[in-house]
Amino acid sequence: MQPAGHHIAEFNIGILAHDWDDPRVADFVNNVPRVNALAERSPGFVWRMTDDDMDDAQNDGAGVLGGNPRTASTLSVWETPEALGHFVWNTLHKRFYDRRGEWYDEAENTGPRLVMWWVPAGHRPTIEEAKARLDHLAAQGDSDHAFGWARVAPARDSRAPDDRDVTA
Repeated sequence: MQPAGHHIAEFNIGILAHDWDDPRVADFVNNVPRVNALAERSPGFVWRMTDDDMDDAQNDGAGVLGGNPRTASTLSVWETPEALGHFVWNTLHKRFYDRRGEWYDEAENTGPRLVMWWVPAGHRPTIEEAKARLDHLAAQGDSDHAFGWARVAPARDSRAPDDRDVTA
């Protein structure tokens, strides 16, 4: 249940099968701005880490994401799980989600790739906070501290795959 005065933060991460400039991931890469713009216009959207800040975090070899140049991730905040769920499962995002097998490296993408947690309204999570929540989920499973779609099931479309597979 959503605590009063809180929003839901989500972080998802995956490793692309090819470099960002490789033609085999061009359809994904070329549509990231389009999908991000759709998210920002969606009801219930609050905030997302800017592209420049996310690029810096993903490419920082000394940072918590490890500096893999094929990392693709998103960190955002939504008013409710229902708003996030609607964007993920009922918009153009879903068409790209359904094609994730074309773009992501299965060998590199083990363990949970999505984590959610409650944040006080107005809080903007850091990449360090997001990675710590993902690591907690991987080590401890669903909890009040870090969880996946099963914890907010009403927001989830019945056709939605498990948490391991969620990437934006």
